[in-house]
Amino acid sequence: MRNNSYNSRRPGAQRPSFGGQRSSFGGPRRSFNNKPKTGGRTGAYIHPSKFVNKAVTPKTEVVYIANHQFADFPFSKALHANIAERNFVQPSAIQDQAIPYILEGKDVIGLANTGTGKTAAFVLPMIEHLSRQKTDMPAVLIMAPTRELAAQIDDEFRRFSRGMRLFSALCVGGMNIGYQIRDLNRRPHVVIGTPGRLKDLSNKGVLKLDQVEILVLDEADRMLDMGFLPDIRHIVGLLPKERQSLCFSATITPAIQDLINTLLIDPVTVSVRTSETSEHVEQDVIEASSKEEKIDILNKLLAEEEFDKVLIFGQTKFGVQRLADKLTQDGFPSAAIHGDKSQPQRQRALNQFKRNDVKVLVATDVAARGLDIPNVSHVINFDQPMTYEDYVHRIGRTGRGGAKGKAFTFVEPRRR
Repeated sequence: MRNNSYNSRRPGAQRPSFGGQRSSFGGPRRSFNNKPKTGGRTGAYIHPSKFVNKAVTPKTEVVYIANHQFADFPFSKALHANIAERNFVQPSAIQDQAIPYILEGKDVIGLANTGTGKTAAFVLPMIEHLSRQKTDMPAVLIMAPTRELAAQIDDEFRRFSRGMRLFSALCVGGMNIGYQIRDLNRRPHVVIGTPGRLKDLSNKGVLKLDQVEILVLDEADRMLDMGFLPDIRHIVGLLPKERQSLCFSATITPAIQDLINTLLIDPVTVSVRTSETSEHVEQDVIEASSKEEKIDILNKLLAEEEFDKVLIFGQTKFGVQRLADKLTQDGFPSAAIHGDKSQPQRQRALNQFKRNDVKVLVATDVAARGLDIPNVSHVINFDQPMTYEDYVHRIGRTGRGGAKGKAFTFVEPRRR
């Protein structure tokens, strides 16, 4: 149960234990200030109790009983073979409920917690559609908020469509646009990209969208948060009126609903969300009065055995890079992802973390949404997020697929 009274930090209360030993992380007694320091930007106030969910007695997981097996879906033999090769047998809730509607050609709004398989929920029926149709290309357009998520979707498409002679083009910022123009000239079946780069390519007359049959918006709420709404509307205005439209996200807001109302026709809503934050993620706060104290605490935590794959979130590009360099210098191999790195550099850092070549990945919120990074043991918010919604997505990088995870957020000390 979440500790709404914030009693883990009341005078006289014990501090949380890390690795079986009581922490002695203190600091000067000062008035509490929880507002994130964001270089002039103002984030919404988040009470510290929202960062606490100790889950001392974890709830018994409710196992989802699927209505289908993957073998039940009317996919081609080639697609079934690729699914079986990845040992996919029983679909997740979002896959089980959304795939039949998508195969029927209906517009779909898919709402699910992170780590529940949203990508496969739209990629698999999309591949089946393409395998059956003799259509002009590109026939599918997928928009995602970040380069990393777009690349992840492209990887999923390539794995599931292996040997089926279906091709994709990845069009994101931070990469050579000349290569992307070359890929588009090869007339791929699927174009996957970020709104800004897709708009650039359409303005150059390279990206032709008049034959698109399926539009997918993934993490639509994040795209609006990042200011992509004008680009999205521009791109959608180039699409045929007759099309299938799919919108997948972990959260939905009134602004997103307004967008959906203009894009989708009589959509089916599939919602399998269970809670704001994963009930598998134990959450707590750590008090620190300075960056130096935070780093000292981080060193103590990372030295403990249970902190074996740690994702740390910071607010600024400079701060993230500096922290990664400092942790590496202190003996904890770290990589960094932020907006000043090129896409190949960002992908290389992500791959190092996935392969366990580095123990720590330090990132801005570019890594908070949609990325599927296996076996992250801990998420640490070195800097607090701008909004609680961002917090939900940050800690969603751990505790994925029913696994347990832990998340800690640094806060300033309260007045004693």
